[in-house]
Amino acid sequence: MTRQPPFLDDEERRARLARRHLLAPAYRAATVEQVTEAMVGLHATDPATVYLSVCARLARPAAAEVERALYEDVSLVKLLSMRRTIFAVTEEFAPYVSSSTARAIAVKERATLVKHLRESAEGWDEPRLAATEQAVLAALAARGEATTAELAADVPALRETILMAPGKPYEARQSVGSRLLRLLASDGHVRRCRPRGSWLSSSYPWALVPQWPDLPVREAKAEVVRRWLAAFGPATVEDVKWWTGWTLGDTRKALADVGAVEVGLSNGPGLALPGDDLPDEERAGQGRALEPWAALLPGLDPTVLGWRGRDWYLDPAHVPALFDRAGNPGPTVWWRGRVVGGWAQRADGELVWRLLADLGTEAEPAGRAIAAEAERLAGWLGAVRVTPRFRTPLERELTG
Repeated sequence: MTRQPPFLDDEERRARLARRHLLAPAYRAATVEQVTEAMVGLHATDPATVYLSVCARLARPAAAEVERALYEDVSLVKLLSMRRTIFAVTEEFAPYVSSSTARAIAVKERATLVKHLRESAEGWDEPRLAATEQAVLAALAARGEATTAELAADVPALRETILMAPGKPYEARQSVGSRLLRLLASDGHVRRCRPRGSWLSSSYPWALVPQWPDLPVREAKAEVVRRWLAAFGPATVEDVKWWTGWTLGDTRKALADVGAVEVGLSNGPGLALPGDDLPDEERAGQGRALEPWAALLPGLDPTVLGWRGRDWYLDPAHVPALFDRAGNPGPTVWWRGRVVGGWAQRADGELVWRLLADLGTEAEPAGRAIAAEAERLAGWLGAVRVTPRFRTPLERELTG
């Protein structure tokens, strides 16, 4: 008789969010590094997201703690990696992300830059690009850290420009420096330092970083998938492929390498790590009662963007209000493992939210819990004003 794979319902998956994503108060973490490990990686395209995502999961939220990890201890590093998105990951995990994903992206970035330089800039070829890179690295070694503009004083070639999208309505000129520093970061040669200005700023100086070990690609991919399934599993093959940005073939190899086992999900066949295919309460050490919980998560939060198939925690009817046209989520309100609305911060600092879901008899306790989370968020933000880089219809309406 064929063994029927265990079934993990949506309620169990939502309960895992509370525990594994550190969202319920009882499960919040003590350090930035613990949060980042739990989430595998933090979306870092918008500088504010890292701070807001971490502090939503810290028992004692503080922007200074995130700055410590990013710029003092450098226990978190940012890489252009999964889905060609900038992620902040722990220094210990960075070699796996680099070997599995970032280096392949860097190869494509280099080819694209060389093509643009040949077509849209004067006197550029691969040897000149390589020589310019070496000059930049030497300048950084001498300075310790420097912005792209400061480096251009030492390496004038960085001031030259490339015409991007010529003939298109959105054509624009970009400096060679902005593209070249991005490439060096993708290659793992440089890192972003503390921004000039507040922690919301995108104006970073750069510094050299030690090179990470060159791990076998297949081994690195398996480790990425193992960590991801531990945090986000169970999930479908399509979820894993989407989150990593890999080919279907590479995704399936990595899942096989970690020995992923079949489970049933409400949206079809899924996969989990061996031994992780039973509800949490059926495994030793997972018997703590889960209290009802609320969370205010920022735009681009890793929980919101954890899966390709989202119907088990996000009503498709709410997507037009909570996501922009490119598929980027704005700030979301959560109640017991589901997205139930959105929030925003107004110019005067007031935090406002709106429920999109009908919570029925739970509306009153949910409202109290959400208000408490808003007070908690406002407490550590203080005078800081946060505007998401990718603005959504509901966020704009709430702040209008």
